[in-house]
Amino acid sequence: MTRLSATPLSVLDLSFVTSGGTGPQALRGTVELARHVDALGFARFWVAEHHNLPSVASGAPDIMSGQILAATERIRVGSGGVMLPNHAPLMVAERFKVLEGLYPGRVDLGLGRAPGTDQLTALALRRRQDVDPGDDFLDRLKELMAWDTGRWPADHPFRNIQVMPVDVRLPPMWLLGSSGYSARLSAQLGMGFAFAHHFAQHDVLDAMLSYRDGFQPSEQMDRPHAILALSVVCAPTDEEAEWLAGSVDLSHLRRMRGDYGPIPSPEEAAAYPYTDADRAFIRRNRSRVLVGSPQVVAQGLERFLDTTLADELMITTPVHDLGAKLRSYTLVKALQATHELA
Repeated sequence: MTRLSATPLSVLDLSFVTSGGTGPQALRGTVELARHVDALGFARFWVAEHHNLPSVASGAPDIMSGQILAATERIRVGSGGVMLPNHAPLMVAERFKVLEGLYPGRVDLGLGRAPGTDQLTALALRRRQDVDPGDDFLDRLKELMAWDTGRWPADHPFRNIQVMPVDVRLPPMWLLGSSGYSARLSAQLGMGFAFAHHFAQHDVLDAMLSYRDGFQPSEQMDRPHAILALSVVCAPTDEEAEWLAGSVDLSHLRRMRGDYGPIPSPEEAAAYPYTDADRAFIRRNRSRVLVGSPQVVAQGLERFLDTTLADELMITTPVHDLGAKLRSYTLVKALQATHELA
């Protein structure tokens, strides 16, 4: 048995709009993917919050989570994550208590510190709240935790407000991060941590290992649980995987230049006039993307598990074709059975 065979596998999906496709198709594709990986036995399915991005159809992870929970049977579902600076903590508590009340034991509340958008859109999201020009994420997080536990200071004005349904606790909270800050904070608070290696510039080993080393047990968790999020494109052959990953390469290149358009097709990626500098960027970016046949992907996943000591792998596969995406997850999940016999 290998580490891969014993490690939970999960899914992150952003409801990417694809070239030639529509937003509603992207949203329905996310629900279809959730049904597919639920049947395969994946552990959890997270959806994200982004705003004013033509490539992302959903900015509402709470609504998407409810739709996915209704369409699936077993898999845990939640936010990866709610961008807490955009929301009143009371509103987040209400919405996720409702989800937990409807689907007890199947909901996750992942929280992010970034706004998930550009500065102007962030201002529009927050302009009717008491806007603090500084970083008030920690204050908002502590307030959200107090809405769950009721542990307010005796003189706090919110202490007599009840969050409905009053007889439901908030689902497990996770901190998301692409730097060392969330790793250290989640360790200090005794929370689960998910590291976004699929786009992070920060060193993955520093984030994952510092979280584990600094973890302090809490009421919520008595031991650390670190999720590593990775981009993976798996196909029956290396050649087909490389063809599909052309969409990922061109998307990342365009985003580096501030172009957040729909996911291009492999044909568009193959026809793109790359410069030498473009190809150098793609080669560097491939350190965050696993591309290949099942054997190649398995070796890459094992390498990440051995070096980061991740407790769980969360896979995102931002390819153009939904059928290829479904097959990629099928192939990755099948690796666990193969490696269990190794």
